[in-house]
Amino acid sequence: MVQGRNVHDDSPGAPEGDVYEWYQRGVKLLRDGSPAAAAALLERAATAEPHSRSIREALARAQFNSRQYSDAAASFRQIVDANPAEDYAYFGLGLALWRTGDVEGAQEPLAIAVAMRPDERHYVSALKSVRATLRARREM
Repeated sequence: MVQGRNVHDDSPGAPEGDVYEWYQRGVKLLRDGSPAAAAALLERAATAEPHSRSIREALARAQFNSRQYSDAAASFRQIVDANPAEDYAYFGLGLALWRTGDVEGAQEPLAIAVAMRPDERHYVSALKSVRATLRARREM
């Protein structure tokens, strides 16, 4: 949950408003197709509210969509570590690891996501693709 406390950040280039406003603007930037700008704003919000799952998830999505895959994996991992019941975070972690080239590492979080939500086609499809890639590499 985003707390929305007022954060007085007088550093150069600091965004106006409080954490909740940063979160809202970051989500809007992400939705409007500006993931890098969203990631920058959401990173500031995550620093101010490090335990906010909503901010961390939005940040991870923005990082992933702006091709900051290692950062996205770290953000998704923080969510999973804080709450192991977050199937979407396992899915995001798996995809981010896959995009960094860690196909082997992507398999476990994707398998966990599928075990938690076997009805979620995106999860199943990603896991099948990762396993097919691993099979193909072993057969080379």
